[in-house]
Amino acid sequence: MMGKGRSIAGIVIRNGKILVGKRREGGAIGLLWEFPGGKVEAGERDEEAIRREFLEEFGVEAQPLALIGTGEFSCASGPRTLAAWTVSIPESAALELREHSRIAWVSPEALELLDIAGSDRNILHLIRDHMK
Repeated sequence: MMGKGRSIAGIVIRNGKILVGKRREGGAIGLLWEFPGGKVEAGERDEEAIRREFLEEFGVEAQPLALIGTGEFSCASGPRTLAAWTVSIPESAALELREHSRIAWVSPEALELLDIAGSDRNILHLIRDHMK
């Protein structure tokens, strides 16, 4: 039996606000807000997955900084671990919306009020604690 799958969530913090994207329609999390990121591919390290996902989703170079914690969730493919990493992107970077209809910079308090993907909701406490 295979072990748990692993996904990463890139937490970009700027001026006390966190970057989130609203998924385009379709798929399991269509129209929900989420942190940038996705599945860690076989043989890939978290840091490599972060760089790849930010390039795929926004066309931007991302620098993984630190793992702030993990959460658990289940999806169609089974149980997964979601690793929340703080990530730095260039201030001047223009984010291309390749998988999202829009992005927003929101406060930790406002995160609670968003219609956010369940997997990401499980790591909100990690972000709050990190930003205290």
